[in-house]
Amino acid sequence: MREELLRRFEDFGTRTALFDRGTAVTYAELLKRIRDTRERLALHGVKPRETVVVHGDYSLDSVATLFALFLDRNVVVPVVTLTDTTLGTLVEHCRPGHLVRTTEAGTEIEDLAGARDRDGGADPATAPDPDGAADPVHGRLGDPDAAGLVLLSSGSTGAPKVILHSLDVLVGEKLEKRPRRRENALNILMVLMFDHIGGINSLLSTLLVGGTAVLPRQRTPDEICALIERHRILVLPTSPTYLNLIMVGGYHRVHDLSSLRLITYGTEPMSEELLLRVRRTFPGVRLLQTFGTSETGIATTTSESSTSTYFKISDAGVEYRIVDGELQLRSRTQFLGYLNYYDDSLTEDRWFRTGDLVEEAADGFLRIKGRAKEVINVGGEKLLPLELESVLMGSPLVEDCVVYGRPNAITGQSVCVDIKPTGELTRAALRKHVTEFLAGRVEPFKIPSKINVVDTIAMSDRMKKLRSRPGADEE
Repeated sequence: MREELLRRFEDFGTRTALFDRGTAVTYAELLKRIRDTRERLALHGVKPRETVVVHGDYSLDSVATLFALFLDRNVVVPVVTLTDTTLGTLVEHCRPGHLVRTTEAGTEIEDLAGARDRDGGADPATAPDPDGAADPVHGRLGDPDAAGLVLLSSGSTGAPKVILHSLDVLVGEKLEKRPRRRENALNILMVLMFDHIGGINSLLSTLLVGGTAVLPRQRTPDEICALIERHRILVLPTSPTYLNLIMVGGYHRVHDLSSLRLITYGTEPMSEELLLRVRRTFPGVRLLQTFGTSETGIATTTSESSTSTYFKISDAGVEYRIVDGELQLRSRTQFLGYLNYYDDSLTEDRWFRTGDLVEEAADGFLRIKGRAKEVINVGGEKLLPLELESVLMGSPLVEDCVVYGRPNAITGQSVCVDIKPTGELTRAALRKHVTEFLAGRVEPFKIPSKINVVDTIAMSDRMKKLRSRPGADEE
């Protein structure tokens, strides 16, 4: 597998592998940086099979470090935003030997094992030996010749889950695809994060078949659209919330996005009304709903049409079933377990409980209704936020919104909504409009009891709407 990867990069030669900060990097140059990085890692004491944290977003150095560590059979832990809490979690549960920081100024390598020993935090039973053979995380891969990948969940409900994958399995899946001819190679914009399963999937899918990965310096809608225009991007992987930001800001009018042929959207459900807005804005672009989880990888999907929120999982490596309305998956790229969390998300027969509530049409197409943990229970009546958001997005006065539940002493929960209006509206005027607009369209218990006017809809770095509102302004 490693020989095949190197052979492909050598064969791609003068093709452009990356656009990093506006500079074209060929596959030959990327391969040289990978080899130089392997030498530098070794000089700094990084051993094969050791767990290594890579702090940084997409760049030539971070991409080269990822592949260098893969070639040396290390366990790679990519982290874009590294807080003291996150590093503490990783030190506790991954026992990393080194931290590699990739910045615009260059690459720095820190010895974490030595610092841990000096602080008295090393456990002799789990600390790596000089050859890296006893690394506790690598030992869980079950194959001494494999490389690993550790991802962190978003942690929206508490401490992030530390998720272990076989990087060999993820790379091997992509190497099964034949390289593209130079004239058919695609420019793919790396919108999803370097430490996100969707971002890693996009990077491997692009480079292992000879495409070009365009690396943004920041992910503002303005810059992303400018990069689409500059590099004539054909495929844009993103999220529903981010697409709405582009449309609301009018960036599709400021920049020429006519090169786009495909927009893939995932990370969160798409409402029917928002999909119609996207379709009207990009009438000549095919829209494809993607689906995946940090635990099972990204599945190949087929949308019913560009105007439908129904899709099929059309991946030979992924099985699915629906149990009590919840989607469960089993895949070839399935994770090997959590390093800090009990595996209650796995059934006894190793199916992963996604937490997504779905409905299945007679022809096998699926539609995501929302997350089970986001169900709002109002006195026994239940509502999924996406359902109400889709209705509200049909109002000409609602630019965007997010629905969520708050505790209520009488009904258990109450329905709340943050709305970014299309114009200047007072809360009283907006409340009156929303109540009148929803009357007759939804059942009475679904009409929000709390309506907040906001300037922006909060979004995580994973491009998902944030539904937790501990500080929401209330009447």
